[in-house]
Amino acid sequence: MVPGAEHKHALSRDLDSNLAQLERVMAIEENFDIIKRELIIGGKKVALIFVDGLTNDEIVTLVLKHVLELGDRDLSIDAFEKLFSRHLNFLEVNPAEYLEDIVNMVLSGPLVLLVDGSNRAIIMDARIYPARSPDEPDLEKVVRGSRDGFTETLVFNTALIRRRVRDSKLRMIYMQAGSRSKTDIIISYIEDIANPGLVNSIKEKVKHIKIDGLPMAEKAVEELITPGSYWNPFPRVRYTERPDVAAMHLLEGHVLVLVDTSPSVIIAPSTFFHHLQHAEEYRQSPMVGAYLRWVRFAGIAISLLLLPLWLLFALHPGLLPPALAFIGPAEVGRVPLIVQFLIAELAIDMVRMSTIHTPSPLATGIGLIAALLIGDIAITVGLFAPEVVMYIAAAAIGTFLTPSYELSLAIRLVRIGLLVLVAAFSWVGLLVGLGAFIVSLAFMRSFGVPYLWPLIPLNFKALLSVLIRAPVPITNTRPGILHPQDPDRQVLAGAAHKPWRPGRGKKKK
Repeated sequence: MVPGAEHKHALSRDLDSNLAQLERVMAIEENFDIIKRELIIGGKKVALIFVDGLTNDEIVTLVLKHVLELGDRDLSIDAFEKLFSRHLNFLEVNPAEYLEDIVNMVLSGPLVLLVDGSNRAIIMDARIYPARSPDEPDLEKVVRGSRDGFTETLVFNTALIRRRVRDSKLRMIYMQAGSRSKTDIIISYIEDIANPGLVNSIKEKVKHIKIDGLPMAEKAVEELITPGSYWNPFPRVRYTERPDVAAMHLLEGHVLVLVDTSPSVIIAPSTFFHHLQHAEEYRQSPMVGAYLRWVRFAGIAISLLLLPLWLLFALHPGLLPPALAFIGPAEVGRVPLIVQFLIAELAIDMVRMSTIHTPSPLATGIGLIAALLIGDIAITVGLFAPEVVMYIAAAAIGTFLTPSYELSLAIRLVRIGLLVLVAAFSWVGLLVGLGAFIVSLAFMRSFGVPYLWPLIPLNFKALLSVLIRAPVPITNTRPGILHPQDPDRQVLAGAAHKPWRPGRGKKKK
């Protein structure tokens, strides 16, 4: 008996009885988009049930064109087996025995064929989803490199990964979550590289998701499989919409989680430094890539520390050496500096959100209004000090330099917290805030991996590869913190021309 089958309802041999059960469960007559078509094939009564818009009508028409020409003698004995094995000239055909399986399949897109006199149904996966082309993602653009990106259609996304990793060990494990949404989820990994403990942990977490639906797709899945991180703004998984980035992480030993209806793929586990990397660094020469990485690091550091430090020195100029005495506003303005910073931070977020919700032709106009009208007038009437606007702009640029959108928002919240601590407790507040920030990150873990690795715990070789974009020829090993089964990335000298054989490449005992 199939596991779990004792809780399912088996089909009857009577077609009318089966249709009555399906009508009761799916309300076929009430739902305009659920189509029921009754036909006579080879003297047998059959019924087709499918969802309009999710089934490819052209394919189904071509398949049925042949079976509708069958005579009574063709299906007089064992009609189901003959239809299934001989006459349905379609590749993706499977049998189904239970009512619940048929309901799930129909609502997912495949077509169901019920035959009178048989207690089994035929599932034809001729589904077609509304889909867009795999365009380059807006958040991860590169100057050079591929222009394709993930879409909202799961099978397209798995194909984009398979195109880049043509390994027989690449696994795409299908799962479902959501008692009502029945959301399709794929767990992807390379079997002889990824840590089996990590793979099983993610599978178990997805398997035990107990919720009615996942309309928010990957973000809801993230919160459900990373418990305890709800009120922590720092992301414990990395998102990507680029197939090349996803494939690269697979080869390192990471596990991908793909959720249907989402163009973002979850990469697990991920550290703080994973969120600081960008594909552009690997599309340029190592020297240029290292330079771009350090520019990005500097921008992120500026976005976090520039405003709290400037506010500290502006409020307490005695902390500055004589050579830096010019730091600080000549005129504070009519509003306290801390209030100016908080208002400016909120204003930037308002502009950002308004541009997201505004049609593209008008987004530029909103930026001009914010910069020229609001900002310039605020300085002119004395509400804001000019230096405040300048430093806020510099911090905003640093925020936009952060490759991970989720990390940039988290750093923004930390920056606001540091501003409040500096205004309340001077340099003591800044040191305590920074200390709490570092300690909280040091205790964070992503699926068992320390969040600040390779800095804490220190791994000098791995830290060097984080700070400097290493050339591909000397990138010989995978990240040790992932505990990959196969730690070596490059074939050793002298082994390049050995013929392939089954089982080769496994980790040596």
